[in-house]
Amino acid sequence: MKKQKVILLAVLATFLWGSAYPSIKIGYEIFSIAGSDLGSKLLFAGIRFTMAGMMVLGYTAFTERKACVPPGNMWGRLLILGIMQTTIQYIFFYIGLANTTGAKSAIINSFTAFFPIMLAPIFFRDDKITGKKIFGCILGLAGIIIINLKGGELGGFRLTGEGFALFAAMAQSLASIYSKKLARYMSVMTITGYQLTMGGILLILAGWIGNGNLKFCWQGAALLLYMAGLSAVAFTVWTYLLSKNPVSTISIYNLLIPIFGTILSGIFLKENIMTLTHTLSVILVCSGIAIVNGKGKDLSQ
Repeated sequence: MKKQKVILLAVLATFLWGSAYPSIKIGYEIFSIAGSDLGSKLLFAGIRFTMAGMMVLGYTAFTERKACVPPGNMWGRLLILGIMQTTIQYIFFYIGLANTTGAKSAIINSFTAFFPIMLAPIFFRDDKITGKKIFGCILGLAGIIIINLKGGELGGFRLTGEGFALFAAMAQSLASIYSKKLARYMSVMTITGYQLTMGGILLILAGWIGNGNLKFCWQGAALLLYMAGLSAVAFTVWTYLLSKNPVSTISIYNLLIPIFGTILSGIFLKENIMTLTHTLSVILVCSGIAIVNGKGKDLSQ
């Protein structure tokens, strides 16, 4: 797969995911979701992902002129992927976010770029840990820390806060590896559509159990439609990239998500982003990505 195409698609996916940051905040305002209302947050996320999955499956059925049905022995595996990549990840993420700061959550969530690099060699022989990859990860992590560090410290550790945020990152990382394995047996569209739909339905159920409630209006419906669309495109593109490339060379692009999220939050939420720390963070993250994906001699040699 040509490197230019990989870069373009990876940037597209991470840009779309980054746009979810301000979209979620705007959605909470439109639907009157309080900061402590976990049930409504899960319901909001569940509807978004279920719609996204149905979009992917509907598009696939329309273009291929037939129902998008996976092989009989794959239903259980798709459910496992949906639970890991959508249900568990977002339940832990939202609970963790409610019990820690946004800055610490963003830093911990950036481990979705690092965990796959460390875990991939266990599952794929052609995906090895190198000194160059480790150095690139360190640079990227430094960039995420800089963009979130305020007051010179980050504070302590709570299991239901930082711990749950870490579990969410681990679930996403394992899901990335698992989706690459499933791509050997099914199309990318089938994998994406069913994992989003199954995982989203379980999130809706969790939100309903948590007494979640949304006050619908046309603005909220339009926002949900956009967020479902961005999830459908981003997850499909990401699964496709993972199916065609080593996990480590793709996962590092996850570092762009908080960068795009910060930039787009500045544009749509009128937050101040024209600072030296933001500029330095972007430089470090982009440098880390370039080092991991570069063709130069490995640092460990």
